[in-house]
Amino acid sequence: MGCAISGLAAKSEFAEKTSEDAAAAAYPSEDQIQMIKDSWKVIRDDIAKVGIIMFVRLFETHPECKDVFFLFRDVEDLERLRTSRELRAHGLRVMSFIEKSVARLDQLDRLEALALELGKSHYHYNAPPKYYSYVGAEFICAVQPILKERWTAELEEAWKTMFQFVTSLMNQGYQEESARQRQLALSPKERPDKRNTAL
Repeated sequence: MGCAISGLAAKSEFAEKTSEDAAAAAYPSEDQIQMIKDSWKVIRDDIAKVGIIMFVRLFETHPECKDVFFLFRDVEDLERLRTSRELRAHGLRVMSFIEKSVARLDQLDRLEALALELGKSHYHYNAPPKYYSYVGAEFICAVQPILKERWTAELEEAWKTMFQFVTSLMNQGYQEESARQRQLALSPKERPDKRNTAL
């Protein structure tokens, strides 16, 4: 569809990088943060449009992602998806998260808390981490036409860096919640006795 990152090799590379540890994922540099914030000022004017384009493209390129979304699981007609109020609402929620992430790029502790919490909530939505990087790649494809001549290789790298950092934290949050839920599922006899571990 004309997006450089939409090729399988580019997406695979994007996905591989986002599966790294949160500690290993690079945090955007000051210059990258400024580029992201400047471009967001343009993107936010088309926030609903980007959200819909992003998810329709996601379902086109990765139809298995629809399985995570109960409402869209059996929808084959992409035109119906484009006009779906539910998809528009979900796209706006994701775009709101991206907006909050951009706003918190100068506040690392708040950004980390936000992304970790979202990863934990995605455990309960049964949305595994393998899908997180796809959203970042589709966001990048969706915003290129909006930014037109403002889009550069450097700006693309800045957004990739942010998404890789955020998705690695979401992955960490998902894993933490998964471990917590496994612990809660153990019977009281199977749980480690925390009172005796302080000795």
